[in-house]
Amino acid sequence: MTFKRWINITGLSESSAKKYSSAVFGSISEWAKDAGLIENSLIEISDPQEFKNLVEKITRLPIFIERNEKGNNMYSSALNKYFEYLKDASDELEQDIENIITDTSYAETDKVSLIKTRIGQGEFRNGLLSYWKGCAVTGYKTPSMLIASHIKPWRDSDNQERLDTYNGLLLTPNFDKAFDAGFISFDSKGKILISDVFEAPNMLGIESDMKIRFENAHRRYLEYHREEVFMNF
Repeated sequence: MTFKRWINITGLSESSAKKYSSAVFGSISEWAKDAGLIENSLIEISDPQEFKNLVEKITRLPIFIERNEKGNNMYSSALNKYFEYLKDASDELEQDIENIITDTSYAETDKVSLIKTRIGQGEFRNGLLSYWKGCAVTGYKTPSMLIASHIKPWRDSDNQERLDTYNGLLLTPNFDKAFDAGFISFDSKGKILISDVFEAPNMLGIESDMKIRFENAHRRYLEYHREEVFMNF
């Protein structure tokens, strides 16, 4: 589940969503980085337990305690909300895999293919490695550091779209996390779009002059991402 969709489902207002996102990926990430707890940004943390352990350290930082008190516990609320999102996203992955396993309409070979695709492996990843040759944005080429990312999210795609090479970008982890969460997208000419709630994207090497090349077959997927995933509050 994308962060934008999760925000909508949980009933947060757009102003609250923007405030919390800016806090987590702006101020709090800066404080954690300055304290040596992370290297770049909290957006790189996707495991709920890892995030929870990190939050315990962040909330003991003097600057966090001071700013949180002045802000009527807004920063604590922001961390709690993002933890809830990570937990829900982790549970969703397990549920998607369980749904594939128990669906009797799939042949066993199809199940294996879909499960591998869901976890970023298999033919879908191989197709992206062959097509992009490296990160779609930066050109970085080490395969072990590249992630097969769906443009139109898995949950919103049919099985054909889930396996379609044109529904994928090969990205380094920082770009994958930002793209999947809706903090970045790409316009109709391939130029990067950066959400207003994503503070200090340059901390992750994300710059406003970046772009990707794409074909017409990518267009409908990118349009979907801009309209349904990108956090353009």
